[in-house]
Amino acid sequence: MKKSHIAAVAVLVVAILYLFTHHSNAKQDAIISEKFGMYIVPTDGQSAANITKDQSECYQWAVNQTGYDPANPPQITPTKATNSADGTVVKNTAVGAGTGAAIGAVAGDAGKGAAIGAIAGTVRGAKVKHDQKKEQQAANNAQAEQQLQQMDAQFKKAFSACMTGKGYTVK
Repeated sequence: MKKSHIAAVAVLVVAILYLFTHHSNAKQDAIISEKFGMYIVPTDGQSAANITKDQSECYQWAVNQTGYDPANPPQITPTKATNSADGTVVKNTAVGAGTGAAIGAVAGDAGKGAAIGAIAGTVRGAKVKHDQKKEQQAANNAQAEQQLQQMDAQFKKAFSACMTGKGYTVK
């Protein structure tokens, strides 16, 4: 093969690779604002290439400013609710025993009433504790989700500020 043919093939391969890479990045960059549900309107007559370049630059700038990358959001693991002893079961057992003893005394057997009341109080205490744990876990999950939403909002704010600074209206 002649040197001129090899050079032509090499130029063609480089050109194809450039176009493929440039086209893929352009498509990815062009939809950055769409991913966020934002509208970017050029106010200084920017070309499509400039819009793409500016969005890409502002995306990187916003990531650097906020430490948050919406394309790779951090995994925020909610704090796990625990079954730590807080006296709920013991308290309900004691209340149940006392109530049972009082009812049992009226019925003629305070000891039997106290035992039945203690069992009922223990069951109630365990249910209360389970419900508290469930509520705490739901609150922890909501807090983790809120953290992620706050990070996303900060990123959007930084991205919008950058795009505005480059002569765009952002809605």
